[in-house]
Amino acid sequence: MIRTLIVDDEPLARRGLELRLGAHTDVEVVGQAGNGREAGFAVTALKPDLMFLDIQMPEMDGFALLRSLPTETLPLTVFVTAYDQYALDAFAACAVDYLLKPVDEQRLAQALNSVRERLGAREAGGDRDKLLRLLARMSGKTDLTLADALAQDLAEPGPQRLAIRDGNRTVRLDPESIRWIDAAGDYLCIHTASENFVIRATMREMEQRLDPRRFQRIHRSTIVNLACVRELRSHLNGEYFVTLESGQTLKLSRSYKDKVHLLN
Repeated sequence: MIRTLIVDDEPLARRGLELRLGAHTDVEVVGQAGNGREAGFAVTALKPDLMFLDIQMPEMDGFALLRSLPTETLPLTVFVTAYDQYALDAFAACAVDYLLKPVDEQRLAQALNSVRERLGAREAGGDRDKLLRLLARMSGKTDLTLADALAQDLAEPGPQRLAIRDGNRTVRLDPESIRWIDAAGDYLCIHTASENFVIRATMREMEQRLDPRRFQRIHRSTIVNLACVRELRSHLNGEYFVTLESGQTLKLSRSYKDKVHLLN
């Protein structure tokens, strides 16, 4: 069963979502919360697998709640919001999915399918303890965690990869697959050709982990892979627009224009 927590300051919204979830036999609503503070206690006490989280709530909104929770206790999260889709673009990737109010049953089913895939991938790692014991013997560290093992790249030789924590999974990411990185609040969204990853980190921390010969910061909230840059266009106000091979357009701000020559 997928143990589920519903967080929304509107009782009718919570009830409506609970009724819709009742049609999914593998979902069990174990609790509800009307604000971020209650939700924090509920996550700690109930340890849900999944949380449907309203973004706009008084006192502590959805993002503040996520920031307050220890990473290891974070359940998979589906945002529920009255915002339109375009306003969500900056932060939609911070969750497994997002639903617009009123919740559409088909979109809810799609979101639950994504949750099932994530949970299935997590369960598929059941042999990780055996792997950790092997890696611990190889490294001489008896308290080695999976994240440490991946960060040290002990499992296999080859180019150094980034070990990133995306929700409940740790992913070894080839830096060359990164197209660009942007910031959304306290999170970074790493964009690759096939998938986006959201991690809790700062731009400065990410800059230190990447090769400066390949990755440059072009805005206070954007890092770009120089190998993915197709063209650079000037703007009347002294700023530039960087276009990637994928067609994505990013802004190069005036405060970072000293890096323009690196993009030629």
